[in-house]
Amino acid sequence: MNEMLLLRHGETEWSRDGRHTGRTDVPLTARGQGQARALAPLVAGRAFGAVLVSPAQRARSTAELAGLTGYEVEPGLWEWDYGGYEGITTPQIRSSRPGWYLWRDGVIPGDADHPGETAAQVGERADKVIARARAAEGAVAVVAHGHVLRVLAARWLGLPPEDGRLFKLDTGTYSELGHEHEKPVILQWNSRV
Repeated sequence: MNEMLLLRHGETEWSRDGRHTGRTDVPLTARGQGQARALAPLVAGRAFGAVLVSPAQRARSTAELAGLTGYEVEPGLWEWDYGGYEGITTPQIRSSRPGWYLWRDGVIPGDADHPGETAAQVGERADKVIARARAAEGAVAVVAHGHVLRVLAARWLGLPPEDGRLFKLDTGTYSELGHEHEKPVILQWNSRV
């Protein structure tokens, strides 16, 4: 049974400012680069059956700065597509939609580049990533984004995608999913090296 090491990418200007960053490809800040480098001791000397990384440059940069080489770009690890809420903060959304909560209320459609996704659609992508990880030989490293990794953790545990709301995840952190008595569990969450 495989374990999964999850790395959330380092800080970007948008993550620092609380802007929903789905498909907009923003780079790491200097602090985010430092967070990524700080993950290097965690992966040094470990053998992975697969290393799966979101196509976003912030995830690819994090993988490279952490020392994960030979990774595969996995489109299923793109962040939640926030549709019309791309680049907007929660307080800005709540100014026109009081009490809005992503996990309950979802997003509004955007443009062709940001059509938006439901939690169920993000969950379907997460399920495919989990299936890939379970088919790999050995542990799997995954480098991606806050909301998609939270959904992935929920799905690992057999919970609905919306239960990703239960797992706060900061930039530049690592988490581990594994098993206890052959049952999926969280071994570590939202940790820093």
